[in-house]
Amino acid sequence: MRVERFNSYEEMSEFIASAYAAQLILKPESVLGFATGSTPLGAYAKLIEMYKAGKVDFSKCTSFNLDEYYPISRKNDQSYYYFMMENLFKHINIRPESIHVPNGEVSDYEKECEDYDNLIDEFGGIDLQLLGIGENGHIGFNEPEAKLYNKTHMTGLTESTIAANARFFASADEVPKNAITMGVGSIFKARKIIIAINGKKKLDAFNKLMEDRIDTSCPATLLNLHSDVIVAYSEN
Repeated sequence: MRVERFNSYEEMSEFIASAYAAQLILKPESVLGFATGSTPLGAYAKLIEMYKAGKVDFSKCTSFNLDEYYPISRKNDQSYYYFMMENLFKHINIRPESIHVPNGEVSDYEKECEDYDNLIDEFGGIDLQLLGIGENGHIGFNEPEAKLYNKTHMTGLTESTIAANARFFASADEVPKNAITMGVGSIFKARKIIIAINGKKKLDAFNKLMEDRIDTSCPATLLNLHSDVIVAYSEN
């Protein structure tokens, strides 16, 4: 695990965007994994700038997102599909058919989860995966539990995660109580992972990650088992 510390959120965002741009230059048909939340927004804005400046081309790549609320409509402005469209995809030249986000509208969520993992495998796996981290150490929506799921699955959200996400909704009551998320095994299939950690509220989770020990009460610590992980950290 390699740790990159930055003096500012902007510097961290520039680093992440540059890593994605380099991946696409080296392999234009890359399979890219994306995350949602406030932390990746700076990197996505910089990728849009790079695209508009002609420095990066998304036309041959494929994308997979980590997770999606359930149930939720893709037209809902709090869905992660909507988030990705508004904050990245509609501003670049990625093909619409190459965008993959778990579908929070399906009735058969078990089939959706199985199909999602199979589709990632069909594309040869994710080349570069971006992760955020929750204050409780969750990655994707893999919440702290004694046992963690390997594959993409439906999960209930903890009260702390619901409270953290309530700021995006009119009230905590409107936050979906479940989500479809890649499991830790699905995440670990990515060849390279960048986990972005920003702000003092995430300091405890960052410190646990740095302890070099595995503890499912902080799912992010499992990243110590992966062979190619970059921790991008900015306290400011």
